[in-house]
Amino acid sequence: MTTPEITIATPADREAVVDCLVAAFVKDPILRHLFPDDDTYPRYAATFFGNLFDKRVHLSSIWTIGGGASVALWDPPAGQPAAAHGSPTDAPYPADVRARVQGYDDTMHAALPTYPFWYLGVLGTHPDSAGRGWGRAVMRAGLDRAAAEGLPAILETSNPGNVDLYRRAGWEVLGTLSEPVPTWIMQQPPR
Repeated sequence: MTTPEITIATPADREAVVDCLVAAFVKDPILRHLFPDDDTYPRYAATFFGNLFDKRVHLSSIWTIGGGASVALWDPPAGQPAAAHGSPTDAPYPADVRARVQGYDDTMHAALPTYPFWYLGVLGTHPDSAGRGWGRAVMRAGLDRAAAEGLPAILETSNPGNVDLYRRAGWEVLGTLSEPVPTWIMQQPPR
């Protein structure tokens, strides 16, 4: 079986990317902290990921594979960290949800390094496509771009199972946060 081509997302890929990420993060600790209600999770998560997609799509830093079955949303170093991510209050959430999203956003941005880096904001594979190595492939596309610029890459994960997965891919734990949920900030030095 051949691996499909990795492509840079365009606005036409929005629905496939958002659908993939909503399905991929349904059990993710931070997404479930932000959107704990099973009935509203799909709608609020779609709004959240759609907002992130809209902020990045014109930066040519969203890589996909398999028609959006696996996705990596990266932020280039220009304007980071806060400007590249957009404001979570751009999305139409109820006040309690907006407060959780804003609180998490503020906490994460305060914990990120101040030096230039490529930021892997979201990496997800639709459960129907898991186990094919596509997540690693789209992640590698962003890592290659960071390496070409001689810059490190940064990510955060609230999923403890992902820490070893990322370590095997060359990432190192840079720091941790205990609130709002345990979160690991990881770095891959420039190659």
